[in-house]
Amino acid sequence: MTMSRARARRPQRKPVRASRRLKKVRVPRKVRLAPTARVAKKVRVPSPTPAELGLLALAQKIAELARDGGGSQALSAALQTLAAAYGPTAPLPRDVFRAWVPSRTDKNATLALAWAREQVRLGLQEVVERTMKGARGRVEPPSAVADRVRALLQLIGHVSAAR
Repeated sequence: MTMSRARARRPQRKPVRASRRLKKVRVPRKVRLAPTARVAKKVRVPSPTPAELGLLALAQKIAELARDGGGSQALSAALQTLAAAYGPTAPLPRDVFRAWVPSRTDKNATLALAWAREQVRLGLQEVVERTMKGARGRVEPPSAVADRVRALLQLIGHVSAAR
């Protein structure tokens, strides 16, 4: 009889003596405890960070501008609101950064901050869509194109402001 190579290399196990075997210990019925009903742990809901509160307040302001209507005035008011909220002296960018740093290791904090940002984005999208619905029939005259291009070039610094 030939053995396979794997079996031939494997060392043979010695039989275990009866004294080395573990004995099962029986617990008398009187000592056994009846299964208890599981009690749900109280879930601790974290309080929102100042960044979340600021972003949600900003989203609410922008959504109100969208509901009020006004077309291009609503869009310019929404952009001014965003510029004021993210300005150099505004506390919102600092709060968002301070909330973002610890949220990189906390999935729940990351989702909460992302949800608040998404609310701002959705509010702004609503303002833009309502503005576009009101402006569908209007077409700019061809002479306005040159002025728009010149203004864009001045903004990015390719053309000087003086003529």
